[in-house]
Amino acid sequence: MPVISMFYGIIVSMYFFDDQQHKLPHIHVRYHDQEAVFSIPDGEILSGSLKSSKARLVQAWIVIHKDALMANWELAANGQAIFQIDPLK
Repeated sequence: MPVISMFYGIIVSMYFFDDQQHKLPHIHVRYHDQEAVFSIPDGEILSGSLKSSKARLVQAWIVIHKDALMANWELAANGQAIFQIDPLK
């Protein structure tokens, strides 16, 4: 599971060929013992849960980096190498 960004204790990952369970483009997020899957197009939580303050940070990061996330999604869906995305600052 390639990590594409880390900020404020949040680890953001994207799996290769990960379009079976969640058909939408999405990212996997971990914060301590919590995990959630966020939709890239709208930032909604598809599964799991995350502390609300951390979820808002992830959603803001998604808005800022939506184009890069979608480019990574296309690469990952085709099994190609994905790139790092700047953290939230």
